[in-house]
Parts: sequence; C-alpha cells; structure tokens
Amino acid sequence: MWFFFLISWLATAVQVCLATLALAAGLYYMAELVEEYTVVAAKCIRWLHIGTAAIYIGLILFEDLPYSLTLVGLFSVFMYSLMLKNFPFIELTSPPFIVSCVLVIVNHYMAFSYFADVWHPFSEVLAYFTLCLWLVPFAFFVSLSAGENILPTTQKPETGKDDVVSSYFSKKSKRNGLLAGFNFVKESVLPERSKAF
Repeated sequence: MWFFFLISWLATAVQVCLATLALAAGLYYMAELVEEYTVVAAKCIRWLHIGTAAIYIGLILFEDLPYSLTLVGLFSVFMYSLMLKNFPFIELTSPPFIVSCVLVIVNHYMAFSYFADVWHPFSEVLAYFTLCLWLVPFAFFVSLSAGENILPTTQKPETGKDDVVSSYFSKKSKRNGLLAGFNFVKESVLPERSKAF
C-alpha cells in the first residue's frame, strides 16, 4: 500500500512539472502574438473588459454576492480600461497602473474573505477568480513587453547615417519584459545545438 502511495506522489510531481512547462510555453506563444499583433491584442483586451464588466453586472443582478465585492470589481475594471488608452505602452509609474495593482490585491483579499465565510462549489469559486479577477490583469501582464518595439519604427537611411530612432534600435540588444525573461530561460536551460554536417 505504501508503494502505490509513493508512486501517486511521484506522478503528481511529474504532472505539476508538465503543467508548468505547458503554461510557460503558452505564455511565451501569447507574448509573441501580442508583440506581433498589438492592435488585435488591444481589441481583445477591450472585449475582455466589456465581458468582465458584464459578468460583474450579472453577479449584481442575479446573485447574492456582497455589493462591496462586486462594486470594487467594477471599479477595478474601469481602472484597467484607463490603461488601454496608451496600449501597448504601459507606464509602470502612472496612477492608473498603481491603483490597478492595489485593486488586484484588494479584490483578491475581499474574494478570499468572502469565499472563506460563504460556501460555494469549487467550480463557482474558480469561475469567479478566473473570469473576474485573473483574466484582464493576466492579459496586461502578457502584453507588458509589447510596447518595446512598437512605433517609432526604424527607417533605411538614404545618406548612410542612421536617424536617432534607427541608431537606438540597432544598438539596443537587450529586451525587457516577459518575452525577454522567457528567452533568457530558454537560452540558459535549452542551449542551441550546433549542426554538424
């Protein structure tokens, strides 16, 4: 009996590692897509805002959740929408970004407090956290590196000298953000193999 118990723990560890690897691969792919298609990403995030606000309104109308929980959630969606004005450029020192970060923490605290006191099935709790608390901030998190290589763009010099923007981008070899972190992990964990012919 103890051997089967040991195998179950080993299988759980393997499953956690595989799920983490799948999540990292998915995040990397999503960050690549957001960098490539920033206009489409902004539209998707805008629709996520609308959907999340509709879910909060539905919770107010059809469920008996505390009004403080849902109204703070609606206010956080409004603050997230203020960050969309300059998308894909997200200024980490701007008041909407700072207030949004604080609201993420407050929302989580209020949700944990409520669901610890009032029993709901796990699927409902997971649905609330996924759709109301995690979806929009996660979309912004994935798109943090999207503003690095967006306009102004480089141009080919006619006189042989680069303009200021072209010179900056040609000399800048380091990238920041989520995608750069994944590239660093990829290069340090999985170095490229040289092809021998």
